[in-house]
Amino acid sequence: MNAVEVADLNVRFERGDSHVAAVRSVNFAVADGETFGLVGPSGCGKSTVLRVIAGLQREWSGRVTALGTSYRPGHRLTGNLRRGVQMVFQDPYASLHPRHSIRRTLEEPLRVNHLPDPRARAAQALAAVGLPPELARRYPNALSGGQRQRVAIARALILRPRLLLLDEPTSALDMSVQAEILNLLNDLKATSGMTFILVSHDMDVIAHMCDRAAAMRRGEIVEVMGRERLSESRAE
Repeated sequence: MNAVEVADLNVRFERGDSHVAAVRSVNFAVADGETFGLVGPSGCGKSTVLRVIAGLQREWSGRVTALGTSYRPGHRLTGNLRRGVQMVFQDPYASLHPRHSIRRTLEEPLRVNHLPDPRARAAQALAAVGLPPELARRYPNALSGGQRQRVAIARALILRPRLLLLDEPTSALDMSVQAEILNLLNDLKATSGMTFILVSHDMDVIAHMCDRAAAMRRGEIVEVMGRERLSESRAE
C-alpha cells in the first residue's frame, strides 16, 4: 500500500507579468512505512513538492493522494488528514512561537483537536525526543538550536501522525547536533512505523536516512535511486 501518490504535479508561481514553473510533471509514490527522500540544489522545487503534500501550497495541478485521501487544489487539509500529516520545518528558531511556553506549544494542538490529557501527552512527547519534563516551563529563547528542533519534532508527533514531512530538518543546526537529530528521527520511525518524506540538499543525509530518493533539477525528477544507488552516491 502506498502512503503517498503524486502524479503529474505542476506548480507555477507568478513573477511580474509571467509565470515560472517551479515544479513540472513530478511523479512518485511512497510506500507505507518507507522513508523517501527528495534531494537537489536550492531552488530545484523539492520543498515546494513537500509543501503541496503538507497542504501549505494550495495552488497546483495534477493528482496528489495521501493516506488514502485525494487532495483538491485550493483546499486546506482537514479532519483526520490534517492530523495524520505533520511537518517539521528547517529553522527551529522560526518554527516555534517566541511568546508561547513549550508546554503551551505542545498542548495547543491537543486542545484544538479535543484530545484528552494534554498535560500528560505533552510530557510524553518531550520524553520521546529525549527532553526532560521541566523544559516545558521554558520559552524557545531559553533553548539551544538542537533542543528547539527536538521540540518541533515533539509537536509534530503529538497528534500521532502517520506521515511526517521533514524539510531540511538539520541544515540550520551545528554539525555536532545534526547526527543526534537524524538518529532520533530514525529511532522514532523504528518504534512508530510512520512514513517519512525527507527533503535535503545533502546526499549524505539522504543516504543515511532513506530507503529511496528522487533527485530533482529545475523542477523535475531526473532520477529515482534505491538503496544501492544511494550508497554509491554517498561514496562518490
